[in-house]
Amino acid sequence: MKLILTHEVANLGAPGDVVEVKDGYGRNYLLPRGFAIAWTKGAEKQIETIRKARRAREVRDLGHARELKAELEGLAVRLSGRAGQSGRLFGAITVADVAAAVSKAGGPQIDKRRIEITTPIKTVGTHKVSVRLHPEVAATIGLTVVAA
Repeated sequence: MKLILTHEVANLGAPGDVVEVKDGYGRNYLLPRGFAIAWTKGAEKQIETIRKARRAREVRDLGHARELKAELEGLAVRLSGRAGQSGRLFGAITVADVAAAVSKAGGPQIDKRRIEITTPIKTVGTHKVSVRLHPEVAATIGLTVVAA
């Protein structure tokens, strides 16, 4: 099955890449989750717009990634959420919340798909969040969650 990736898929490719995958993988995983669209001549024309959007979001090179890492690790990111008396949040902090908080704190715009939260953030306090900027560079952000 020939597909055009719309999102980055580990060990497969980046947005705008045309890939050949097994029918079941494409039909049962990539297409339902919106990670890819079926390849057609009409969809082939969309590849350039997907690639332009990717170029605008991506980190230019290793040096740029290291600069962003230094900038992100120097930020004091603060998030507020509704919490009970015990300090437990009503819900969890999502990657979209973290991306918005980084921008609000004066940091660079980061793609929410690059943010990795290893354990769900469901309590008030200080937490560590990883941002994969480049295959060789990952930044760790100190995130302070306070009760609203």
